[in-house]
Amino acid sequence: MAGTGNEQARKTAEGLAYQTGFGNEHSSEAVPGALPVGRNSPQRAPLGLYAEQLSGSAFTEPRAHNLRSWLYRIRPSAAHPPFVRAERHALRSAPFTDCTPDPNRLRWNPLPEPTGPTDFLDGLWTLGGNGDATQRTGMAVHLYYANTSMERRVFGNADGELLIVPERGGLLLRTELGLLHAAPGEVALIPRGVRFRVELLDAASDGQSPTARGYVCENYGRPFQLPDLGPIGANGLANARDFRAPVAAYEDVEGPVEVVNKFCGHLWTATYDHSPLDVVAWHGNHVPYVYDLRRFNVIGSISYDHPDPSIFTVLTSPSDTPGLAGVDFVAFAPRWLVGEDTFRPPYFHRNVMTEYMGLIEGAYDAKAEGFVPGGGSLHNMMSAHGPDRETFDRASTADLRPQKIDDGLAFMFETRWPLTLTEQARDAGHLQRGYDDVWQGLQRHFRL
Repeated sequence: MAGTGNEQARKTAEGLAYQTGFGNEHSSEAVPGALPVGRNSPQRAPLGLYAEQLSGSAFTEPRAHNLRSWLYRIRPSAAHPPFVRAERHALRSAPFTDCTPDPNRLRWNPLPEPTGPTDFLDGLWTLGGNGDATQRTGMAVHLYYANTSMERRVFGNADGELLIVPERGGLLLRTELGLLHAAPGEVALIPRGVRFRVELLDAASDGQSPTARGYVCENYGRPFQLPDLGPIGANGLANARDFRAPVAAYEDVEGPVEVVNKFCGHLWTATYDHSPLDVVAWHGNHVPYVYDLRRFNVIGSISYDHPDPSIFTVLTSPSDTPGLAGVDFVAFAPRWLVGEDTFRPPYFHRNVMTEYMGLIEGAYDAKAEGFVPGGGSLHNMMSAHGPDRETFDRASTADLRPQKIDDGLAFMFETRWPLTLTEQARDAGHLQRGYDDVWQGLQRHFRL
C-alpha cells in the first residue's frame, strides 16, 4: 500500500501547476465560480461555501506588511471538537532552557534513521533555538527524518512559519491553499497557521521504506521577506517571480482526520470528522511557496576579496533594528570565483550573529571533510571559525584561475541571538566529538 501511495503522490507532484511571484496578491479557484466577485464576504458565498479570513499579521499593520488570505471552504475552521495536549516527542520550542548557551563550535552528523514507521511530524527533532514563541520572537532549528507519509493527519503551527529544506527525498505538501512539490535543492515556506500534510515521493527499494530527510527553520518573528537590494539595484539574489505559489486544490473527505496544532510550544490534537484541507477557492498574500535554490542569482566580487555571506541572503525576517535580522536564510549556490590575489573560501572570522549551517549536497568549500549532507554545524556568536587546515593550505597556494563551484549546495540559518541547544542535541550520539581538531595544525608562518 505504501508503494502505491508514493506512486500516486509522485504522479500528482509531477503534474502540479503554480502561480508565481513572492508577496503577490494571488487568487485561485478549483471549481469555476467558487470565488465571489467584488466582495470578500457576501451574504451567501458561492456554491454553498463558507467565507473565512486567515490573517498572518495584525489588521492595522502597514499595507506593505499586511498578510491575509480569504478562504472559501466546505466547512469553516471553527467546526471542530476541543483540542487536547499531545506528546511532543523530539519536537521542542522556545524558550529553550534545558542547557546553558555554549560558546564552543559544534558539528553533527546526519540524524540516525528512524527505527519504526515515522512521518514528517513524528520525525521532527529539535536542535535548539532562541527567543520565545509566546512573544513571537526568535527561531528554532529542527531536523526531520521520515519513512512514511502522513495519513489522515494534518499539522498546523500557530507559533511561526516553517521553512522546510529537503536534503534527501522529495515531498508533496498538501496545504489548505493547494499542493507544493519540494525536492532536494528546493525550499518550501509554510506560513504561520496554514495547515498541511506531508507525503513522501521516493519509491521504496530493496524492501526498505522510502525516506525523506532535511532541515526546518521555524521563524517565530516577522514573516520572511525578500531582502532589500540597496546598491545592488533593482535585480539580483532571489527573484520574486521564481517563487511558486499553489493553485486551489481541495479535499472533500469525510471521516476521522487527526489535526495537530502547535501552540505556544506544545502540541495539541483533535479528531475532526472531515479533512480541514477543504478550501475550494482563495485569494490573498498569506500563502505557501516553493523556491528552487539553483535559480538564486549569485552576486559576488569580480575584482578581489570574498564578500560577506550576507550577499547570499535568500529570505530575511527583519527585527526592530534596521539591518539586524531575527533570522536570515542564506544559500551558497553554484557560482564562479574569480577574485585576484584573494583567499577564496570564506575567511576566518568572529561574528555577532549566530550561524547554523547545513549541507544539501556535495561538499562545502571551507571544509575539506567531516561536514556531510544532512549534517550541520553551529557557530554561536563570536565563536572563531573559518576554513579548516587542509582547506587553508590548499587555498593559500592555489592557482587563481576562474573557478566554478558547482558540486555543492549549502545553506545557513543566521540569527541575531545565541542559539541554545536542547538536551537531546547536546547529548546526541551523532554529535561529532573533537570538531575543534579541524583547526589543529594551523601553523605559525609569521616572519620578519
